Amino acid sequence: MSVFLVLLLLATQVLLNLYATSTLTAAAFDAARIVAGADGTGSEVVAEEHARGVLGRFAEQVEPFEWDYVDLDGDGRADVVRLTVRAERPSRILPAGGRLPFSSIERVIDVRVEELR
Repeated sequence: MSVFLVLLLLATQVLLNLYATSTLTAAAFDAARIVAGADGTGSEVVAEEHARGVLGRFAEQVEPFEWDYVDLDGDGRADVVRLTVRAERPSRILPAGGRLPFSSIERVIDVRVEELR
């Protein structure tokens, strides 16, 4: 019986981690897409507020977003918006302060800048 409970607890933790990872990735992609499609005036703030709103309480565990603009063709204008997000995975196994392997999430999202041709 105790082996079953341990396996159930482990499966629950894995599902919680997968959900947190996919939710953070989706919110980060939305934020990068908003910035890539905007004219650049305050769009990072709007995008981060949107992403944190989507994440709900989990947003408290997310570090500030790191934005970067990459010029791929050397013309001096950004071609790609790169967003790096980091967060601590929610853990219910150990009390606060306990560290598990793979306890942090880091995602780098690249989105091409939208421009009319």
